[in-house]
Amino acid sequence: MENMILHEAAWRRASRSTAEGDNCVEIAGISQVVAFRDSKDPDGPRIIISHGAFRHFVSALINLGALDRAWPNGSL
Repeated sequence: MENMILHEAAWRRASRSTAEGDNCVEIAGISQVVAFRDSKDPDGPRIIISHGAFRHFVSALINLGALDRAWPNGSL
């Protein structure tokens, strides 16, 4: 069941990703979870976390300044 849901998910790639998709992670928001996968291996393993855990992850990146270094002009 989980594989069917992930197969039908609307995966999103970062807007700053290259056309080749190198070093890119895709995410999909599904019901009560957020899923991650490697864009170079769409049928490979996935990481699935809750929406709350995803918010915590993004907050931690912001607090560390990691997003400022990745997107210096402030746009995501």
